[in-house]
Amino acid sequence: MTISRLVSSESASDVLTARFREVFGASSCIFRAPGRVNVVGEHTDYNDGFVMPAAIQFYTWVAGEKRGDRVLEVYSEHFDEKISLPLDALAGPHRGHWSDFIRGVAAVLQNARYKLAGANLVVHGEVPLGAGLSSSASLEVATALALISLSGFDVPRLELVKLCQKAEHEYVGTRCGIMDQYTAVFGTAGHALMLDCRSLEYQMLPIPQDVRLVVCNSMVKHELASGEYNRRRADCEEAVKLLQPHLLGISALRDVAVADLEAWKQVLPATVYRRCRHVVTENQRVLAAAKALQSGDADRFGRLMYQSHASLRDDYQVSCKELDLLVDLASSSSSVYGARMTGGGFGGCTVNLLRADASDSFTEHISQAYLEVTGIIPEIYVCEPVQGAQA
Repeated sequence: MTISRLVSSESASDVLTARFREVFGASSCIFRAPGRVNVVGEHTDYNDGFVMPAAIQFYTWVAGEKRGDRVLEVYSEHFDEKISLPLDALAGPHRGHWSDFIRGVAAVLQNARYKLAGANLVVHGEVPLGAGLSSSASLEVATALALISLSGFDVPRLELVKLCQKAEHEYVGTRCGIMDQYTAVFGTAGHALMLDCRSLEYQMLPIPQDVRLVVCNSMVKHELASGEYNRRRADCEEAVKLLQPHLLGISALRDVAVADLEAWKQVLPATVYRRCRHVVTENQRVLAAAKALQSGDADRFGRLMYQSHASLRDDYQVSCKELDLLVDLASSSSSVYGARMTGGGFGGCTVNLLRADASDSFTEHISQAYLEVTGIIPEIYVCEPVQGAQA
């Protein structure tokens, strides 16, 4: 009833190598970058706040070899399409095509004065598309790693993160925060990362052996997601401008305390105030969740996850009925410590923290109950934190 999308690294690498020979008739180098699940801390990254993601065992794989000219020939397995991108003609607005990610990464690398060699590339993605598990950042980072390696130079890892984020801003049109690309590069096996999105410093937090992170894919993605994401960011930026005359020294919602927000709520439109209330309280939840994880308090961590979901649903208004249903179903199980939507919202996935010995029964319960209500078979993934991008 439930689909498990786990593929061994060896199998994926072998399949990709064979496909590359089929498409380009040559051997190849293999590069990969993982997706991620954000355990707590949603829509705080582009507000200079705190997040707690973990890289997970779904990868974007890129096989590549260097060419003698200045062209990228790229084949996407998912779209069964091959495109040609001349390296000297990459400029232009986003086109709503999967190649925007490849074109954007190549363009920002070259604009940063990294002279790229032409390459043949085959892209294979395991990260479910539109699920809020960061398939885009996984593709960007894997592509960047392939292009710089085949071109024979190194890029500092933090610079690589920033360039991939810039590619998504300028060539895809999503004004994302830095969390997704950061996690794809710096993810650590067995750990979540508590990332300070202002300083870009992070703390590794081990995931206890007796709990599991389980992701439930609602299998829906509502069309308004992309535009609403950018609108939420604009609301946050408007709030900062309106609060700055009253709260000196603030440059992002990261700098606003709950008490300050309540004291000056009258200067904000009602909707903008609710957006702010989510962000400032969510930052507090991430810090509290880190302490709970360090002390092994899964009950406290779980309560913070439920609070996060309620805030995303009511104040930030990025949930939907399918995500709310998955959280409600999870909350009815005694084996679940906490659940919340994860990712940008309006569909996609929930993340659940539960007892390790209850994974099978939880999967069966959620699958059956969600199917009965929605007529949709969910995909459920028992996740383990993995290492970041690798060649």
